[in-house]
Amino acid sequence: MKRWIYFLGHLAIIAILTSFATFSVEPKRIEVPPALKSGLDECYWVEPETSLDTQADFSTSVFLDRSFLGFKEALAFKESQGNYTTINTLGYLGKYQFGRNTLKLMGVYDTDDFLTNPILQETLFKMNVARNKWILRRDIKRFVGKRINGVTITESGIVAAAHLAGAGNVKKYLRSYGRTDFSDAYGTTIAIYINKFGGYDISQIKAQNNPRV
Repeated sequence: MKRWIYFLGHLAIIAILTSFATFSVEPKRIEVPPALKSGLDECYWVEPETSLDTQADFSTSVFLDRSFLGFKEALAFKESQGNYTTINTLGYLGKYQFGRNTLKLMGVYDTDDFLTNPILQETLFKMNVARNKWILRRDIKRFVGKRINGVTITESGIVAAAHLAGAGNVKKYLRSYGRTDFSDAYGTTIAIYINKFGGYDISQIKAQNNPRV
Protein backbone atom coordinates (compact mmCIF):
# COMPACT_ATOMS: atom_id res chain seq x y z
CA MET A 1 0.00 0.00 0.00
CA LYS A 2 2.80 2.43 0.92
CA ARG A 3 4.51 1.71 -2.38
CA TRP A 4 1.31 2.48 -4.28
CA ILE A 5 0.82 5.75 -2.40
CA TYR A 6 4.47 6.70 -3.08
CA PHE A 7 4.08 5.85 -6.80
CA LEU A 8 0.80 7.76 -7.21
CA GLY A 9 2.26 10.75 -5.38
CA HIS A 10 5.14 10.93 -7.85
CA LEU A 11 2.74 10.69 -10.79
CA ALA A 12 0.73 13.61 -9.40
CA ILE A 13 3.85 15.76 -9.01
CA ILE A 14 4.99 14.96 -12.58
CA ALA A 15 1.52 15.84 -13.94
CA ILE A 16 1.55 19.22 -12.13
CA LEU A 17 5.05 20.09 -13.39
CA THR A 18 4.12 19.10 -16.94
CA SER A 19 1.05 21.32 -16.89
CA PHE A 20 3.16 24.33 -15.88
CA ALA A 21 5.78 23.54 -18.54
CA THR A 22 3.21 23.46 -21.32
CA PHE A 23 1.21 26.45 -20.13
CA SER A 24 1.36 29.29 -22.68
CA VAL A 25 0.39 32.91 -22.30
CA GLU A 26 -1.57 34.50 -25.10
CA PRO A 27 0.01 37.64 -26.59
CA LYS A 28 -1.35 40.87 -25.19
CA ARG A 29 -3.04 43.31 -27.51
CA ILE A 30 -1.85 46.84 -26.84
CA GLU A 31 -4.02 49.50 -28.37
CA VAL A 32 -3.41 53.18 -28.93
CA PRO A 33 -4.50 55.10 -25.81
CA PRO A 34 -8.06 56.50 -26.04
CA ALA A 35 -6.78 60.08 -25.98
CA LEU A 36 -4.85 59.41 -29.20
CA LYS A 37 -7.29 57.04 -30.87
CA SER A 38 -8.73 59.59 -33.29
CA GLY A 39 -6.59 59.41 -36.38
CA LEU A 40 -4.31 56.71 -34.96
CA ASP A 41 -6.16 53.46 -35.44
CA GLU A 42 -3.17 51.10 -35.49
CA CYS A 43 -2.64 48.47 -32.81
CA TYR A 44 0.19 46.04 -32.18
CA TRP A 45 0.61 42.47 -30.94
CA VAL A 46 3.30 42.21 -28.28
CA GLU A 47 4.93 39.16 -26.73
CA PRO A 48 4.28 38.75 -22.99
CA GLU A 49 7.00 39.07 -20.38
CA THR A 50 9.26 36.03 -20.35
CA SER A 51 10.01 36.50 -16.66
CA LEU A 52 9.32 38.98 -13.89
CA ASP A 53 12.24 37.90 -11.71
CA THR A 54 14.51 40.71 -12.86
CA GLN A 55 14.12 43.80 -14.96
CA ALA A 56 16.69 42.41 -17.39
CA ASP A 57 14.44 39.44 -18.13
CA PHE A 58 11.56 41.66 -19.29
CA SER A 59 11.24 41.69 -23.06
CA THR A 60 8.66 42.80 -25.57
CA SER A 61 8.75 42.40 -29.33
CA VAL A 62 6.56 44.29 -31.76
CA PHE A 63 5.70 42.30 -34.88
CA LEU A 64 5.22 44.50 -37.94
CA ASP A 65 4.77 43.37 -41.52
CA ARG A 66 5.99 44.97 -44.75
CA SER A 67 3.02 47.34 -44.97
CA PHE A 68 3.08 51.12 -44.63
CA LEU A 69 2.55 50.67 -40.89
CA GLY A 70 5.65 48.50 -40.69
CA PHE A 71 7.57 51.03 -42.77
CA LYS A 72 6.75 54.06 -40.66
CA GLU A 73 7.31 52.31 -37.35
CA ALA A 74 10.64 50.84 -38.47
CA LEU A 75 11.76 54.26 -39.68
CA ALA A 76 10.55 55.91 -36.47
CA PHE A 77 12.49 53.43 -34.36
CA LYS A 78 15.66 54.19 -36.31
CA GLU A 79 15.09 57.93 -36.00
CA SER A 80 14.03 58.26 -32.35
CA GLN A 81 13.09 54.84 -30.97
CA GLY A 82 9.51 56.01 -31.46
CA ASN A 83 9.71 58.95 -29.03
CA TYR A 84 7.27 61.73 -29.93
CA THR A 85 8.85 64.34 -27.62
CA THR A 86 12.56 63.91 -28.31
CA ILE A 87 14.88 66.55 -29.78
CA ASN A 88 18.27 65.33 -30.99
CA THR A 89 21.61 67.12 -30.70
CA LEU A 90 21.08 68.79 -34.09
CA GLY A 91 17.61 70.09 -33.23
CA TYR A 92 15.55 67.55 -35.16
CA LEU A 93 12.16 66.96 -33.60
CA GLY A 94 9.78 64.20 -32.61
CA LYS A 95 9.15 60.60 -33.50
CA TYR A 96 10.29 61.02 -37.10
CA GLN A 97 12.97 63.66 -36.42
CA PHE A 98 11.66 66.46 -38.62
CA GLY A 99 13.73 69.54 -39.26
CA ARG A 100 12.14 72.93 -38.63
CA ASN A 101 12.39 73.94 -42.29
CA THR A 102 10.52 70.79 -43.38
CA LEU A 103 7.81 71.53 -40.82
CA LYS A 104 7.43 75.06 -42.18
CA LEU A 105 7.09 73.68 -45.73
CA MET A 106 4.04 71.76 -44.53
CA GLY A 107 2.55 74.66 -42.57
CA VAL A 108 3.74 73.94 -39.01
CA TYR A 109 5.48 76.75 -37.14
CA ASP A 110 4.81 75.95 -33.48
CA THR A 111 7.37 73.29 -32.54
CA ASP A 112 6.18 73.09 -28.93
CA ASP A 113 2.71 72.11 -30.11
CA PHE A 114 4.24 69.72 -32.63
CA LEU A 115 6.19 67.86 -29.93
CA THR A 116 3.11 67.35 -27.76
CA ASN A 117 0.78 66.38 -30.61
CA PRO A 118 1.25 62.75 -31.77
CA ILE A 119 -1.67 62.95 -34.18
CA LEU A 120 -0.07 65.93 -35.93
CA GLN A 121 3.25 64.11 -36.14
CA GLU A 122 1.65 61.05 -37.73
CA THR A 123 -0.27 63.26 -40.16
CA LEU A 124 2.85 65.16 -41.16
CA PHE A 125 4.81 61.97 -41.71
CA LYS A 126 2.22 60.75 -44.21
CA MET A 127 2.18 64.18 -45.87
CA ASN A 128 5.96 64.17 -46.15
CA VAL A 129 5.91 60.72 -47.74
CA ALA A 130 3.35 62.04 -50.26
CA ARG A 131 5.48 65.15 -50.89
CA ASN A 132 8.67 63.15 -51.46
CA LYS A 133 6.82 60.73 -53.74
CA TRP A 134 5.73 63.68 -55.86
CA ILE A 135 9.20 65.25 -56.05
CA LEU A 136 10.80 61.89 -56.86
CA ARG A 137 8.01 60.47 -59.03
CA ARG A 138 10.15 60.32 -62.20
CA ASP A 139 13.09 58.77 -60.37
CA ILE A 140 10.83 56.20 -58.71
CA LYS A 141 9.51 55.21 -62.12
CA ARG A 142 12.99 55.09 -63.62
CA PHE A 143 15.01 53.35 -60.90
CA VAL A 144 12.70 50.98 -58.99
CA GLY A 145 13.86 47.43 -59.75
CA LYS A 146 17.37 48.44 -60.75
CA ARG A 147 20.43 47.61 -58.63
CA ILE A 148 22.83 50.24 -57.31
CA ASN A 149 25.82 49.28 -55.19
CA GLY A 150 24.46 45.75 -54.99
CA VAL A 151 21.06 46.83 -53.61
CA THR A 152 17.75 46.56 -55.44
CA ILE A 153 16.05 49.96 -55.51
CA THR A 154 12.48 50.09 -54.17
CA GLU A 155 10.00 52.88 -53.67
CA SER A 156 10.10 52.60 -49.89
CA GLY A 157 13.89 52.74 -49.88
CA ILE A 158 13.85 55.89 -52.01
CA VAL A 159 11.27 57.57 -49.77
CA ALA A 160 13.14 56.62 -46.59
CA ALA A 161 16.35 58.04 -48.05
CA ALA A 162 14.52 61.26 -48.89
CA HIS A 163 13.38 61.49 -45.28
CA LEU A 164 17.03 61.25 -44.23
CA ALA A 165 18.75 63.38 -46.83
CA GLY A 166 16.12 65.32 -48.75
CA ALA A 167 14.72 64.50 -52.16
CA GLY A 168 17.37 66.51 -54.00
CA ASN A 169 20.23 64.46 -52.57
CA VAL A 170 18.40 61.23 -53.39
CA LYS A 171 18.08 62.36 -57.01
CA LYS A 172 21.85 62.92 -57.13
CA TYR A 173 22.49 59.48 -55.65
CA LEU A 174 20.21 57.67 -58.08
CA ARG A 175 21.22 59.58 -61.18
CA SER A 176 24.91 59.07 -60.43
CA TYR A 177 24.23 55.36 -59.80
CA GLY A 178 25.52 55.66 -56.26
CA ARG A 179 28.69 57.62 -56.95
CA THR A 180 27.32 60.72 -55.21
CA ASP A 181 26.12 59.84 -51.75
CA PHE A 182 25.09 61.89 -48.71
CA SER A 183 26.08 61.33 -45.10
CA ASP A 184 24.40 62.98 -42.12
CA ALA A 185 26.20 64.17 -38.99
CA TYR A 186 26.00 60.67 -37.50
CA GLY A 187 27.47 58.94 -40.55
CA THR A 188 24.22 57.54 -41.96
CA THR A 189 24.08 57.51 -45.75
CA ILE A 190 21.46 57.33 -48.48
CA ALA A 191 22.79 53.90 -49.42
CA ILE A 192 22.18 52.64 -45.89
CA TYR A 193 18.57 53.87 -45.83
CA ILE A 194 17.77 52.55 -49.31
CA ASN A 195 18.97 49.13 -48.20
CA LYS A 196 17.52 49.15 -44.67
CA PHE A 197 14.02 50.32 -45.60
CA GLY A 198 13.61 48.66 -48.97
CA GLY A 199 10.77 46.32 -49.81
CA TYR A 200 7.87 47.86 -47.90
CA ASP A 201 4.51 48.42 -49.59
CA ILE A 202 3.80 52.14 -49.22
CA SER A 203 1.42 52.34 -52.18
CA GLN A 204 -1.46 53.52 -49.95
CA ILE A 205 0.19 56.95 -49.77
CA LYS A 206 -0.32 58.79 -53.03
CA ALA A 207 2.07 61.40 -54.41
CA GLN A 208 0.95 64.94 -53.64
CA ASN A 209 2.39 68.27 -54.69
CA ASN A 210 3.13 70.61 -51.77
CA PRO A 211 0.75 69.22 -49.13
CA ARG A 212 0.08 71.47 -46.12
CA VAL A 213 -1.90 71.23 -42.92
